[in-house]
Amino acid sequence: MKIYETKTAPNPRRVRMFMAEKGLLDVAEFVEIDLQKGENLTPEFAARNPFKKVPVMELGDGTAVAETMAICRYFEESYPDSPTLLGDTALEKTRIEQWLRWIDFYFFMPTGMCFQHTSGYFSDRMNPIQEWGEDCGKAVVSFMAFLDEHLAGKDFICCDRFTAADINAFATVAFARVVNIRIAAEHQNLQAWFDRIKSRPSAKV
Repeated sequence: MKIYETKTAPNPRRVRMFMAEKGLLDVAEFVEIDLQKGENLTPEFAARNPFKKVPVMELGDGTAVAETMAICRYFEESYPDSPTLLGDTALEKTRIEQWLRWIDFYFFMPTGMCFQHTSGYFSDRMNPIQEWGEDCGKAVVSFMAFLDEHLAGKDFICCDRFTAADINAFATVAFARVVNIRIAAEHQNLQAWFDRIKSRPSAKV
């Protein structure tokens, strides 16, 4: 099995953290793709993922699967004896799915759009709109305030335990630094949560 990734990108980090928490880092070979050089734009890579994004999982029989949470779902279902990160009961699975969608739609995507439209990193292959990127940055700051309020008296985002929701939110907070968005001094709940997740071994992979 291979995982095609760009190690500095947030989505591959989400997959690595997920695999690390389940003790599965050794089941795959990680293949580095240089996004800035356009290695994800080649016909060979597009055959694995027509949207030319990382990460992509390639199984031994050549089956390719893209999208971060689809890859994580594969590991959750394929290794049932490893720690669960997407829920055990119907209610846990529902709550985690809710938070994963909130984090993706209202936190991760705006962070990515802020980066793409204000950094110039992909200006050779897209039409960046500075104002849109800046507006997305405001949405990121707003969601951080929402998370800070939610985390009052809580160690984890949901289900009273570490889940994929913590992974996805942590990777987003960390990535937001590339667009100079950091946890505000007054958001002490969010900072304490971030420090707890950062201390986990999986945060260092």
